[in-house]
Amino acid sequence: MGLYSSYILPRAVHLACGSKPVMRQRKKVVPYARGCVLEVGIGTGLNLPYYDTTRVSKVWGLDPEPAMIRMAHRVADSVPFEVDFIGLSGAEIPLEDNSVDTVVMTYTLCTIADTFTALLQMRRVLRPGGELIFCEHGAAPDASVRRWQDRINPIWKRLGGGCHLNRVIPAEIEAGGFRIKSMDSMYIAGWRPVSFNYRGVAVSR
Repeated sequence: MGLYSSYILPRAVHLACGSKPVMRQRKKVVPYARGCVLEVGIGTGLNLPYYDTTRVSKVWGLDPEPAMIRMAHRVADSVPFEVDFIGLSGAEIPLEDNSVDTVVMTYTLCTIADTFTALLQMRRVLRPGGELIFCEHGAAPDASVRRWQDRINPIWKRLGGGCHLNRVIPAEIEAGGFRIKSMDSMYIAGWRPVSFNYRGVAVSR
């Protein structure tokens, strides 16, 4: 898996996560970020152009994949705010308690092995009144689509760098100590087993 995970997978993820329907979702949520931002799973930097430069002072970009961060550096050079990269997973956030105003998480929770610990870490670093802004794909409401998600998920995880098709995103977020303030869910354009999206804002309970 060395060649695949180091060269092929990062580019495949960049293409899939940079598709037009997915980018439209990013554009809807990322501008709500404010202040000092922690982006969990920054990947190749696809969100960076959508931050509102009048609202954001700095972005910490967390991702465990060196190949992704190398690609994101190129995008970071073109934005007017400071971007610092952290090469760790969501379960290992080396920031102080109450140190960020916003956590941004887009198409990330599907790949985190220990979602509970990662969300507790996000909650820990958020300041009082801070928000978790999320946009994720996950379990579909239609039984027929859900059956396909469950059936395909084992092989999908292996090929997709740990991506799960069938996580119930609101339940995962709430189990990590958050309360969902607002959320929309819908199918976006694309293959239905991967196209049911949850988009919203959560705060610490």
